[in-house]
Amino acid sequence: MTAVNNSEAAPVARFADPAGLGLAGFGITTLILSLANSNLVPGAASGVFGMALFYGGIAQLVAGIWEFANKNTFGATAFTSYGAFWLAFWFLADTGQKLDTDAVGTFLLGWTIFTAYMTIAAVKTNMVILLVFIALTLTFLFLTIGAWGAGNATMSHVGGYLGILTAILALYGSFATVMNATWKRVVLPVMPAK
Repeated sequence: MTAVNNSEAAPVARFADPAGLGLAGFGITTLILSLANSNLVPGAASGVFGMALFYGGIAQLVAGIWEFANKNTFGATAFTSYGAFWLAFWFLADTGQKLDTDAVGTFLLGWTIFTAYMTIAAVKTNMVILLVFIALTLTFLFLTIGAWGAGNATMSHVGGYLGILTAILALYGSFATVMNATWKRVVLPVMPAK
């Protein structure tokens, strides 16, 4: 947008908070996969691939880039990275090749490490985001243990239940972001860091 004349300053563009989109894409995709991992809905895994590509992957990448524009390093790193995670997950699952359990475990270990150090950074965000990252670190840890060696279904199921908790927390964060911005007041608290 340009100013009407040279004496007027151009208005500064204000971007909406992309956390509502990023957390929803992450939360819904995580919920679907976690329902399969927990063995509550074993067939749910077949429904996650399209979500992983479009909502968990592409939508989160968009949210991450939006966070870069908002100068939010934490949000940009988190959403862009987990968007890339879901795209990598989609690619690995869509190739149709049988993946070695140790290869899957190593893939998940990398994400466990990344999520653990992002959890430390999340201490300075808000309580909801911190809880999402704590639950996600535990989710990845149990899924990693469950994948290594011959695979341990019990550990993978525990990871699935933790993933459901992670998804619920992420969806609450998305709902709070959208509600609070739309209603222009705190409707759903996220308990900011002090």
